[in-house]
Amino acid sequence: MNIAAEPLHQLVRTVFERAGTTAEEAGLVADHLIDCNLMGHDSHGVIRVLPYARLVHSGRTASDQPIKITKDAGALVTIDGQEGLGQVVVKKAIDLGIERAREHGVAVIGICNTAHMGRIGAWAEQAAAAGLVSMHFCNTTGFGIQVAPFGGTDRRLSVNPIAMGVPRPGQEPIIHDMSTGTVAAGKVRVARNKGEQLPEGALIDNQGRPTTDPESFFADPPGAITTAAGHKGYGLALFVEILAGSLTGGSSSHPDHPTADRPVNNLLSILIDPERMAGSAAMAADIDRLVGWVKASPPLVAGGEVLMPGDVERRARADRRANGISLDPNTLAQIREAASMVGVPADEIERGLAPA
Repeated sequence: MNIAAEPLHQLVRTVFERAGTTAEEAGLVADHLIDCNLMGHDSHGVIRVLPYARLVHSGRTASDQPIKITKDAGALVTIDGQEGLGQVVVKKAIDLGIERAREHGVAVIGICNTAHMGRIGAWAEQAAAAGLVSMHFCNTTGFGIQVAPFGGTDRRLSVNPIAMGVPRPGQEPIIHDMSTGTVAAGKVRVARNKGEQLPEGALIDNQGRPTTDPESFFADPPGAITTAAGHKGYGLALFVEILAGSLTGGSSSHPDHPTADRPVNNLLSILIDPERMAGSAAMAADIDRLVGWVKASPPLVAGGEVLMPGDVERRARADRRANGISLDPNTLAQIREAASMVGVPADEIERGLAPA
């Protein structure tokens, strides 16, 4: 079914408010989840409502949690998220990073111990909207160990996303958001919910054999996601563990970590003011030249085109705003379950799941 975005957004807000968040937090989480679906990243969209709501409702994810600065060296700041809602904690932390980057020219923000942060590209977009170049590296403390190291046969690493963003005055920013695994774990769940197979090379089963069946990922013992581009993605994944976990003090992924039984993230964000280097105008002019040169490459497929990172998501957003967000029956059932769990009336649930 294609579900209208606005009623769905209101339903998600209501679910989180009733689960125990403040109205502001509920709005921020709903904004993030719905925007993920609009951009085509269903793995980080409303498929997360039920697990998030369970954690908040049970008190395992903290509501109304201020960020706690544990180290402040001006341009370098370390923050303990105190297991607050990831979307809320990270937005506040990036706001602080923007302030510090404007003051010092650069800011390095280490964020430890938050609940699931969601789509990491959102934080590159936030920095780009403020005119800053940024890089972001995210890991988990152990709950997200789902990726096999290159040459290995079982889960040892998290999916460890990386995001980068650059502003383009008067134009859309360039945002690159990628998992160091071949696919994000949420995409495996989406495929399972839809009854679809995954691309060749994305998974191995519990014997280390290649498979396209998402059910193998949830078997006992489970299969694993492979690293993107083989040994290259493996090297990136390992460094994300070091940068987001070891360097910040949040810890690399390990099954013995005290928070390994729940989704806890760490993030290293680097924000740079281009005015302190080449200058915003000079950088923008050179990026325009680069983009023009790259996009002028003759398309591989007749009628095709070379796209910039972020173009696919922007086109998806325009389409889904107009035509609705496509949700499979399992995801719809999970949203109904979350809403019922926190006491949302049945008629209100159905209004929120109205077809587009």
